[in-house]
Amino acid sequence: MTATDASIAGPPARRADFERWRRRSRLIRLLRILLPALIVLIFLGLAGSVAWSTFRSQPRQTTGGDETIRLINPRFVGRDDKGRAFVLTADSAIRDRTDYQRVLLEKPALILDEGGPDQLRLNGAHGVFHEATGKLQLSGGVQMADPRNAFQTAASLFDTKTGELVGSGPIQGSGGLGEIEARSYGVYGKGDRMVFKGGVRARIEPGKE
Repeated sequence: MTATDASIAGPPARRADFERWRRRSRLIRLLRILLPALIVLIFLGLAGSVAWSTFRSQPRQTTGGDETIRLINPRFVGRDDKGRAFVLTADSAIRDRTDYQRVLLEKPALILDEGGPDQLRLNGAHGVFHEATGKLQLSGGVQMADPRNAFQTAASLFDTKTGELVGSGPIQGSGGLGEIEARSYGVYGKGDRMVFKGGVRARIEPGKE
């Protein structure tokens, strides 16, 4: 090859090398942009996946005021104005949808002054407990028992704050003096005063106190 031939072939070879270098440079610049962007997208995808899994695993919240709130084996505790502790339990309970302080109970049972000298037990098939006022309404085969008395009645209203118990339904059972039947009743004080009204029938049993 003559000098003239070499001078003609040289520039195209350098231009080809320059084009390859330029293409590599462009590729490198492109990768420098794409790789960080790809890493960011991967992290965003992972974060979104974790957030979605967490959201799906959480219990669904109520979406309106008409949703029922059910309590299983609820337990309410407190003291009346005489310092006696009470415990109210039930098989289940439902919060009133219009009044959150009103609780509907199934098979409620209340113990006042448990283990004390004035212990009182109340239970029934159904009940309504007003948390704001502390009043408990019982219905359906209500049973009441304390150290001196044992009665059955249709319905009762017990005030957990004052310890007073009243009812307008028929009541029957045995008290300190014998068997008693009446249409309404009231228990006051620490259970040492009971008032019966309406068609009262009593059978006094000598020797009972």
